[in-house]
Amino acid sequence: MSGIGVVVPARDEEDLIGECLASIARASALVAVPVVVVVVADGCSDATAAVARGFAGVEVVELAPVGVGLARARGVAAVLARGVEWISCTDADSTVPENWLAEQWRLHREGRALMIGTVRPRFAELSPAHVAHWRATHHRGFPNGHVHGANLGVSAAAYRAAGGFAGLDEHEDVDLVARLRALGVAEVATDACEVETSARFEGRTAGGYAGHLRRIEAELAG
Repeated sequence: MSGIGVVVPARDEEDLIGECLASIARASALVAVPVVVVVVADGCSDATAAVARGFAGVEVVELAPVGVGLARARGVAAVLARGVEWISCTDADSTVPENWLAEQWRLHREGRALMIGTVRPRFAELSPAHVAHWRATHHRGFPNGHVHGANLGVSAAAYRAAGGFAGLDEHEDVDLVARLRALGVAEVATDACEVETSARFEGRTAGGYAGHLRRIEAELAG
């Protein structure tokens, strides 16, 4: 099989994973290659796995709590076993645009091995001051190159060469990208397929995007 593998780690995301998977389904319908979607339920105590299984074609891997790094690695192992050429990563509290997979596949066919995509918080969940700050520091057409596991794509060959996701509790995405860059893979930072993610301040890891939003909110309040 040649195509795309989508990996979604999740911990207790029953309220949000449905929207995530629905958006992936819409993106999958607009790409002319097979798409395999794997949700890794990492120590979930809610109905995350059951919600995910309600989506046709979605494979669910249930694990005891292992952390996001190992959860992503397990999901990637599952899609690689299906023979995919490209790996697309997002998070269970995020929604992807309709062109998300088509854009990544285009970049892959052009010879890129790494896509670093932008992420936008849901403005309705932020204060007006925070939204204004975000708009003032993010300009369309000028992606900042920040690494987000919620919008990351990598070729299967490059992923294997770099050794895959490490078993880290956070920043496993940054770690992988550092090793890919050390290999000199062809990369691109883009906002052409920007992902929208939860603007909650308490995430599933100690830092991550939620920690970033929390720090910005504190600075604005101070």
